[in-house]
Amino acid sequence: MPDVYETDRYVGEYLLFHYGKAKEILPWQDGPVDALDFPVRTVGHFSLGKVARALDVGCAVGRSAFELGRTSGEVIGIDFSKAFIEAAEKIGNGDGLICQRLEEASEVSEVKVSAPEGAGEGQVSFEVGDAMNLRADLGSFDRVHAANLVCRLPEPRKFLARLPDLVRSGGELVLATPCTWLEEFTQKENWPEGRTLDWLKKELAGDFELIEVADEPFLIRETARKFQWTVSMVTKWVRR
Repeated sequence: MPDVYETDRYVGEYLLFHYGKAKEILPWQDGPVDALDFPVRTVGHFSLGKVARALDVGCAVGRSAFELGRTSGEVIGIDFSKAFIEAAEKIGNGDGLICQRLEEASEVSEVKVSAPEGAGEGQVSFEVGDAMNLRADLGSFDRVHAANLVCRLPEPRKFLARLPDLVRSGGELVLATPCTWLEEFTQKENWPEGRTLDWLKKELAGDFELIEVADEPFLIRETARKFQWTVSMVTKWVRR
């Protein structure tokens, strides 16, 4: 798996993506403001009410895990990137972080980010892990969240095959993916045949019922004048 997610550049971009204020990310008046707060919006697809346990796989620097902590007694966030997890843990400990924001060329500015107020920091823990080989003793969860993960895994079916063990009967699964399959992450033989939604239905049908399909845009700032605007497909499932 590429190690770009261990670099200072990507840690800074994702800290801003997860925790930055609107004007810190997008200073342009006519920019796509509806694409901000993606890690919050994906968690919003879970049903209302409180649950005992939640899992965020591919949690990056942790914002969705903290949002899950608002309604979950225990949250575990897992990511393959050690740098992302270290950043998430510092945020969870109440330490504000200074992230480098590239303006252009070699010019950078600094932005301080911190955990969202009231997001249940004390209930959330983080660990480094491989989504395709999650530790056996994780247990089961009422809610499992995985945003923009499956199309970045070398063998995504391994992750999908583990989900029935992770989600309790009646529990909910929210998967978000921009369906941007690339050979640098996933060899072609492991891509879906046809559309990603049809592939997910096939892989999950035996254990999950599809409840909802929605589109959620997201925005990642690369420089002051260059952004990644992408639309992720969000699917919500209930464990049979």
